[in-house]
Amino acid sequence: MQLLRNPAALAADRPTVVTVGSFDGVHRGHRALVERLVSEARRTGSEAVVVTFEPHPRLALGRSEGMLLLTDTAEKAELLEALGVDRLVVWPFDRAFAALPGAVFVREYLQRRLGAGTLVAGYNHRFGHDRIAAADFASEGLRIVQVGPCTVDGAAVSSTAIRRLLEAGRPAEAERLLGHPIRLTRR
Repeated sequence: MQLLRNPAALAADRPTVVTVGSFDGVHRGHRALVERLVSEARRTGSEAVVVTFEPHPRLALGRSEGMLLLTDTAEKAELLEALGVDRLVVWPFDRAFAALPGAVFVREYLQRRLGAGTLVAGYNHRFGHDRIAAADFASEGLRIVQVGPCTVDGAAVSSTAIRRLLEAGRPAEAERLLGHPIRLTRR
């Protein structure tokens, strides 16, 4: 897997299937999304690209006091590589980047710079400060594949739910949602 940390070095040298998110923990829900990403990429002869952010958006926006990060970038990369991702793009996240409209992010960054022909997104994923839904980009020549919610034994899987279980002293339940052993970094 290629790891890119310099957005200026991005070049659309072949078609890509892209997904975007923090992917903190690379939990079972993330895995379902990434498995669909890799499947779509292989089916279309494209590159499977995950775009993530550093630091975590909540950290960059000052909304992270006491927040547990479930994985750091190196651990995230290791887990994503094991799932078959071809390229991990780690975008620097700051207040200026957070202020981008969703349409600008999708058109400029995903389509123009990364060559995205397909976007794989979670059922509730939104883009930009204006929170545009992924489905709204289908008219922009971008094929949209949405992945539904993930549950384990009736419990919704999310990084927030996993953090809450850990804060409540329930690590076994958190690991069940994660799908792998816990790795924590306090910020």
